[in-house]
Amino acid sequence: MSTLLVAFSLVAAGGLLLWATGAGQPVTTEPGATTRPAGERLYSNSGYDITRLPEARIEELAGNLSEEERNIILAKGTERPGCGLLLDNKEEGVYVCRLCGLPLFSSQAKFHSGTGWPSFFQPLDPDHIRYERDSSHGMVRVETTCQRCGAHLGHVFDDGPRPTGKRYCMNSAALVFYKKGTELPPASKPSVQVAYFAGGCFWGVEDRFQQVPGVIDVVSGYMGGGVPNPTYKQVCTGRTGHAESVRVIFDPARATYRQLLVNFFAFHDPTQLNRQGPDVGTQYRSAVFAVSPEQEREVREFIAEQQKTDRFKNRRIVTEVKPVVPFFKAEEYHQDYHVKNGGHCPLPEF
Repeated sequence: MSTLLVAFSLVAAGGLLLWATGAGQPVTTEPGATTRPAGERLYSNSGYDITRLPEARIEELAGNLSEEERNIILAKGTERPGCGLLLDNKEEGVYVCRLCGLPLFSSQAKFHSGTGWPSFFQPLDPDHIRYERDSSHGMVRVETTCQRCGAHLGHVFDDGPRPTGKRYCMNSAALVFYKKGTELPPASKPSVQVAYFAGGCFWGVEDRFQQVPGVIDVVSGYMGGGVPNPTYKQVCTGRTGHAESVRVIFDPARATYRQLLVNFFAFHDPTQLNRQGPDVGTQYRSAVFAVSPEQEREVREFIAEQQKTDRFKNRRIVTEVKPVVPFFKAEEYHQDYHVKNGGHCPLPEF
């Protein structure tokens, strides 16, 4: 599966945006969302390194810009309406930042707004866009910039189509379009991969995955329910439909997805329905949320193999396998719980 389709599948899972317009307050991405330090770097929900580039690197990249592109991308200019080369583009593909190559929008979210600028109703990954209050030109607007390099892209407004109601009004000069099927440059490909698991209390699952070689970062959260941005208290009622889950960011060169599956099925008992030990309820169910058809196929094949082993031949594995759904980061006191409170959960012996 192409990296584009993996990113598309994550965005299709949803995720609303919050818009803070108080004076001097930056507009940020959805709560819970996904940017969190992993060492000294930040990774997006779809596996891209979105750590802010050093100024020296930005200046180096800017050396390839035309005078018009520099005016728009670096000086926050605006191209004349109706003149952008991407305005009438109807091909399938992805739109990336012209300066650093970070994927920003999918053709699936492009629509004709009649404004004279390319318009989109949602970003490819909410983590890839930064929002700032713009009070220039005698009006208050929300400016959009590239999260990785700070390139000025355009503005976003509240008069777009469903399902978001947003109109991302972009400058063609700030974007580069890659047609579907075209090989993306390295800067436009994910640097890591993402996996999602639910296997009882997320404190222990998170702690154990953090000890697996090749895992870069693990975040505790909630998945699989119908309540957006749930609280721990709500999830504990068992009425939200969410499961305590973890998002695992990993380096596939050091840890394969199958190796993560081997560890996950050793971390918990996948034959316990809607519980893990003393923790009872649907929020403690066993589940894997696949971000691609390849991941889903691999999970199902792995479960079929495991079902035939001595460990499970007389017990049915009840782990749910579903396509990825929105992940909502849990409250901060749940993150790195064992690290904060001392000790680690022991890893199983293989």
